[in-house]
Formats: sequence, structure tokens, C-alpha cells
Amino acid sequence: MGVAQGRIFLGKVEELLRTGMIYLVDNIDLVKSIRDWGISYSLWPVHFTTSCCGCEIGATSGPRFDAERFGVLPFFSPRQCNLLLVEGTLTKKMGKAARIVYEQMPEPKFVIAMGACALDGGIFWNSYNIVRPHEILPVDVFIPGCPPRPEGVIQSVFMLQDKIKRELVIGEWGKDN
Repeated sequence: MGVAQGRIFLGKVEELLRTGMIYLVDNIDLVKSIRDWGISYSLWPVHFTTSCCGCEIGATSGPRFDAERFGVLPFFSPRQCNLLLVEGTLTKKMGKAARIVYEQMPEPKFVIAMGACALDGGIFWNSYNIVRPHEILPVDVFIPGCPPRPEGVIQSVFMLQDKIKRELVIGEWGKDN
């Protein structure tokens, strides 16, 4: 059996902070990996339901698929959420609202577009009033299908979590270390 190694900080607060900062600077990769792990398993989606894909999000959150066990917790205010789920067709009017919701979200923020309508307009592909989400938002993951299955939604969450773990999240989304 190995012996656990660690540090115990006792004494003055200044010394504690100085020693702690030295430890953090020496192990910055560890700190970044812990941060990225925490972000990837704390995806709080705000649902921007504009079409029938919203039913699949309900099924994904239900007891059969239970998305909470994968780190996706439902919230309802964009100021508390870091994942925007665009569920279905976006019209020009709703596209403006989607952009406002996206701008209200805290950093780092992510976007998943789901359904054939969100990818390329679906059955409304030649309509004058349709906006593709990737034209107004930086979409991280697309989910194909009409409607996309809950398994596809969960797979997109896994893909987003992998993307977060692979990349320097804070630096990429506007804030430096």
C-alpha cells in the first residue's frame, strides 16, 4: 500500500495563501483539468423550445433516460445556465430572442442545436422566415433527426463533455486563465 502524500497548512493566513499559491502554480495542469472536469459535468441547459423537439428533451429528462446522472441539470433562467438547447425551427423573430438569451448566459457557454429544422430548416428549408442557429450562434454540437431520439441528446452531451475536456475552455470562450 502506498502512503498518501499531502500538505497541511497551519499558521498565518498570508503564509497559507503564499504556500497555497506556490502549490497551485506548480500543479497548474492539475487545477485546469479539475476545472474542465467540473465544467463538463455541470451543464445546466436553458431550453429554447420552438418546435416539436421539446418533447424529446422531456423524455431525456424523464426517469427512463435520466440526463441528470450525466451532469445535465435543468434550470430555467438564462442567467444561471451555461448550455443553450435550440430545439427545432428558429424564425427570424425567435432568432433575435435566442441571441438575447445567449448573451445573458454566463461564460463559458455552449450551444446544442437539435432536430432537422435546426440543422437546415427541415420541412421549412425554403421558407423566407427561417434562420439556421449556426448563422446567429456558435453551435458546438448538432443533433440530427426528426425528431431526435433521447439517446441522440445524451450522445450530444457526451460529445460536448469530451470537447470541453479536450480544449482550454476558459481561454477559448473569452476569459484567460
